[in-house]
Amino acid sequence: MAERYYFDHNATTPVADEVFAAMVACLRETFGNASSIHGFGQDARALVEKARAQVGALLGCSANDIVFTSGGTESDNLAILGSLRGKSGARHLITTTIEHPAVLNVAQQLEREGVDVTWLAVGADGVVSPDDVRGALRPETLMISIMAANNELGTLQPIDAIGAIAREAGVLFHTDGVQAAGKIPLDVEALGLDFLALSAHKLYGPKGVGALYIRKGRDVEPIQYGGTHERRRRPGTENVPGIVGLGAAAKLALGTLPEESARLSGLRDRLQQGALERIPGCWANAGGSPRTPNTANLGFEGVEGEALVIALDLKGFAVSSGAACSSGAIEPSHVLTAIGLSRERAKSCLRFSLGKKTTAEQVDRLLETLAAVVERLRKLAPATPSHA
Repeated sequence: MAERYYFDHNATTPVADEVFAAMVACLRETFGNASSIHGFGQDARALVEKARAQVGALLGCSANDIVFTSGGTESDNLAILGSLRGKSGARHLITTTIEHPAVLNVAQQLEREGVDVTWLAVGADGVVSPDDVRGALRPETLMISIMAANNELGTLQPIDAIGAIAREAGVLFHTDGVQAAGKIPLDVEALGLDFLALSAHKLYGPKGVGALYIRKGRDVEPIQYGGTHERRRRPGTENVPGIVGLGAAAKLALGTLPEESARLSGLRDRLQQGALERIPGCWANAGGSPRTPNTANLGFEGVEGEALVIALDLKGFAVSSGAACSSGAIEPSHVLTAIGLSRERAKSCLRFSLGKKTTAEQVDRLLETLAAVVERLRKLAPATPSHA
């Protein structure tokens, strides 16, 4: 079987060995319901609380501030809907045009329910301006929701500056931290965050489990109804093996973050610079902006991104032409058009996201294959150059 190389870690990550081992032990030995008062239940509860502390350590907060969910999407929904729905009087939300659909579509739904939403634009650098956030504030503003790191570009938003603005204005501040958690240091207290969403499968944990940080004293209404689990914020029997996996992933990320971040940023720069030097008509989107260390978004003049994804897959390389949630969509990436690319140019871009097992040798093999595939596709179907 031909070798395969995975460059799509922003879509999902493989489960780490340490995480797998912790989950298998839980599945084999601790099957109790964490809400039961007998010994079996209390054994499960102890594992849940251990994981809660591990996630809290990753985010710099108390274990009591962590609510377990089914993933980043539910966490985003709980924070935003739980804060804005049911409030009397005028309601106003500030967000950006480059959010993940887990926030984008929630904001659009709230608009249909009568909430006023301000959609802040970003420049070609893929970063929102804190001054624009400040300028969008109104007396009726209830929440600012701006992602920590963009899933397609990797661009880091100025969360610390926005947090200061939110605190000064007395406005709730939520961030989708799914692409940031485990990749960059996060201290929710120092950043002034009221809510942060994360997902286990983005940091070498299992799918189907996530967490929401909720600052002590913040009032969030549940968006589901049932039992009194998770301090009445998220009903349903806890997914103990999944939660154990998230805790183990959080512990692993915290212990390896500085050195892994440095290693990945070096490989990311090797990939980006190599492509720019070897492939004519190649450009980097937000290539000079502060980014997560593992992410590069590159465009290739005259080549359809989807065709390039397929051609690279046939050569054993997994990459993405956009957010995984949007696969199959014929529309270009909303993130890439938001930073000023034309529809045609946006469709010529690929996202490369590296991970724990990515090596310099793999990057070099990708560059060699990428250059050959782009050249071949241009010869097969020469296109009129597009312009931003």
